[in-house]
This record gives sequence, C-alpha cells and structure tokens, in this order.
Amino acid sequence: MKEYAKSFYQSDAWKKARQTAIKRANGLCERCRVAGRFVPGVIVHHKKYITPGNIHDARITLALDNLELVCEDCHNKEHKAKHAARYRFDGNGNLLPPPGEKERVRPPVGRILEGPEEPREIPQKNSAGSHAYEGG
Repeated sequence: MKEYAKSFYQSDAWKKARQTAIKRANGLCERCRVAGRFVPGVIVHHKKYITPGNIHDARITLALDNLELVCEDCHNKEHKAKHAARYRFDGNGNLLPPPGEKERVRPPVGRILEGPEEPREIPQKNSAGSHAYEGG
C-alpha cells in the first residue's frame, strides 16, 4: 500500500464503501461473473486509480461506480496489463518513457545491427565427445 493512501484505507468511510461494494456484488468477482464464472471476490478495486492528487476526492475514492469487487487473478491481470502498457520502444530498440511522461534523453540499449550479422563459430561436441566447430 502506498504511504499517501494508508490513512484513507484505515478510514471508516472506506470500510463502509468497501462493504457496500462487496454486498452489491454478492461477494463474487464482477469480471468473472460477466464471463459466466462464479469466483469469490477478494479485492475492492478502484477503476480510476487513487493518486496523491485525488486521494481526498470522494467521487474517486468512495463512489460505488468507481469500485468493483474482483478476484486476485483479475486484479493482477488489471495491474499487469497497465504496467506492461507503460513500456514502449522506438524503431532502434531504445526504451521510451511511459505515455504522458516528458521525453528524456536515454542512452541506447544494447547494440544496433546495421546489416546482417557476421556468422560465428558455435562449439559443438561430436560423437567422440571432443569439440567440433560449425560455421554459420
């Protein structure tokens, strides 16, 4: 849990909103239920994420239309999908900043091949157990 949100998640207002969201979903993961599966929900998830800038905005933190009960798998998929979407690369394979973040000069990552790579010898053991070399 992020430091700025600790007192919010310990508040009576959050505990009440959380219980209301659980009851509304009958204790089942809302995403799985839409897919026809009946899986217990364990996490009341904020659809619009809580940030330091909106932590005191009840329309974000406590509004039932921003809350959904999800199982651990759906919650992990949500955050993994968002996390993975943040990383982008340019045409040369250089890492770009997340969308919306100010562009910064970043050093190139790895080496960029200008043309076909030169063949190299790969050590191979032959049937006698000694090394033989295969050209590429």
